[in-house]
Amino acid sequence: MAHHQILIAGGGAAGITVAAQLKRARPSLEVAILEPSGEHYYQPGWTLVGGGVFSLEDTRRAEGDLIPSGVTWIREAVAGFDPEHNSVTTASGQSFSYDVLIVATGLKLCWDRIDGLTEALGQGGVCSNYSKDFAPYTWEAIQAFKGGNAVFTCAPMPIKCPGAPQKIAYLADDVFKQKRLNAKVIYATATPGIFGIPTYAAPLREVVQRRGIDARYNHVLTAVRAAQKEAVFQVTEGETSRKEVIPYDLLHVTPPMAAPDAVATSPLANGAGFVEVDQFSLQHVRYPNVFSLGDVSGMPNSKTAAAVRGQAPVLVTNLLAHLDGQVGAAAYDGYSCCPLITGYGKAIMAEFNYKAEPVPSFPLDPTKERWSMWWIKRKLLPSLYWNRMLTGAQHERRFIPGVKGPGVKA
Repeated sequence: MAHHQILIAGGGAAGITVAAQLKRARPSLEVAILEPSGEHYYQPGWTLVGGGVFSLEDTRRAEGDLIPSGVTWIREAVAGFDPEHNSVTTASGQSFSYDVLIVATGLKLCWDRIDGLTEALGQGGVCSNYSKDFAPYTWEAIQAFKGGNAVFTCAPMPIKCPGAPQKIAYLADDVFKQKRLNAKVIYATATPGIFGIPTYAAPLREVVQRRGIDARYNHVLTAVRAAQKEAVFQVTEGETSRKEVIPYDLLHVTPPMAAPDAVATSPLANGAGFVEVDQFSLQHVRYPNVFSLGDVSGMPNSKTAAAVRGQAPVLVTNLLAHLDGQVGAAAYDGYSCCPLITGYGKAIMAEFNYKAEPVPSFPLDPTKERWSMWWIKRKLLPSLYWNRMLTGAQHERRFIPGVKGPGVKA
């Protein structure tokens, strides 16, 4: 059984970021990453792929070019975890042991939990920005739309980037209005409100009202009837529940999401299937030599790439303390960021913490729609991702502290 000092399960945004920060902090560390994919995608860019701003190729890099120098890449998928014996097994049957394990596998998309969706995707106006296979078709479907109902869904939490399901609705609405189409845009979300952070929910409600979008809450998509072009929802109203069928001419779906089976069925998982770590230290509550960050971790934060930048320095500090026989003192405050695109050329930069408090990086009122934040989303953030985040650099907010805006506790 091959042994590694630090073994990272997953070579996505979280796995590569934490590997790079570990090697920057202590170059002598022996680190290995388990990751089967030869391609790495900037997933936050897929909204702009679906909106016709980026090509899919703009969001892709070779995985091998991103593995930090001195880190071993094991091109295998994790199939099982045995924390009692400090080992993992892979899909090919290999076993690896470790001194410290970092779980950063990300989430899986559960298309099959919605009846008829798997067969419907990628044709007939049924699209999704949550997959590299279907994001380009979103733009095709928006361009081909001639009018009628354009339905955009949001699955029950937790999901990756909870703001993404509504961003594409705003972009599509811009296109439809420019073409003067007779379109009814419906945003049918499983959530009880437009956004989970009250400070940012208020301006988003204004966006919906201004645009004339039909926002329907507590709507869970359960089936897609492609032949009839109907979306079936289970709708909760207080103590009662009912079925609602909405005809569509375009349907953008956010699939339910879950931890990968290898994690969810392992001793590392909590009741919901995510890695059971302390929400502040990122250290496992039962196995002190196991840490986790990113979407698969069981913290109650918003699951975004930006969250990883708040988590990685905390994990690195506490992991190094563990290696030195000490207790780490670093604490993650729940920082996350969601650049809420509200149309072409406009975005609200929603930054917040566990307490649902705004924590803006910029000296501007963060609740306002701004062209500057659209520019940051489109131009700056991809560059920061490839050239700073994945190379282990610290978050730029250290150099640009925000200030208080109207009604904002910064």
